[in-house]
Amino acid sequence: MDEGKETAIPEEPMPALTPEELLPDQPAAAEPAGDEAGLQAVIEAVIYVSEEPLSAAQIAAALGQPRELVIQILDRLVESYARPEHGIAIREVAGGFQIATKAEHHEAVRAFVKSLKAPLKLSLAALETLAVIAYKQPVTAPEIMEIRGVQGTGVLKTLLDRKLIAVAGRKNVIGKPVLYKTTKDFLVQFGLKDLAELPSLKEFEELRRLAIHDEGDTLADAAPEAPPVEQPSENQEDAG
Repeated sequence: MDEGKETAIPEEPMPALTPEELLPDQPAAAEPAGDEAGLQAVIEAVIYVSEEPLSAAQIAAALGQPRELVIQILDRLVESYARPEHGIAIREVAGGFQIATKAEHHEAVRAFVKSLKAPLKLSLAALETLAVIAYKQPVTAPEIMEIRGVQGTGVLKTLLDRKLIAVAGRKNVIGKPVLYKTTKDFLVQFGLKDLAELPSLKEFEELRRLAIHDEGDTLADAAPEAPPVEQPSENQEDAG
């Protein structure tokens, strides 16, 4: 054996770990939501969409996260939203957490809500006319009536008043009829980025079917009840 050389001593192999040793006993959890920043964003979103206050236990169970961690994150969210630059706050209400506007802004919020327009409701005739204009624009009133097969001057006035359509000039034909087009308000009301996002004709037919159903319900509700049928009296029967 050479004195100048060190003898390598083989290392003993590490004992194999059992699955139980690799994964100590712990409650089963759902798929993790990621790091704490990601989890905080998820918790914030869950509270936002919930109609009822959510407790820490409910959130923890839904997301498969430790309740203690959820409580820590909720505390951070409450503290963050309490800062004056936020108009909303996360408050503890009835044992749960809920997003709400801050009390100091209630008057401004109330005034804004009162200024909002009523929800858009269109009759079947208005919806059909609007669809013709949207898909065929610019289009004249006679062309709209020809496509629909009925007169619709009153409907055009309604759509103009609602600012869903606007005059787009006159067509260079005999009589120079007015041309109509849809407006920016039309895009806003129907949640469209531009006219390229118009629904397909099949989707429009579904909207039309729903409008017919809703209009039928309205007419049924408004219809007066039929008067009770008067039963003939015994004297009338004898006289007959």
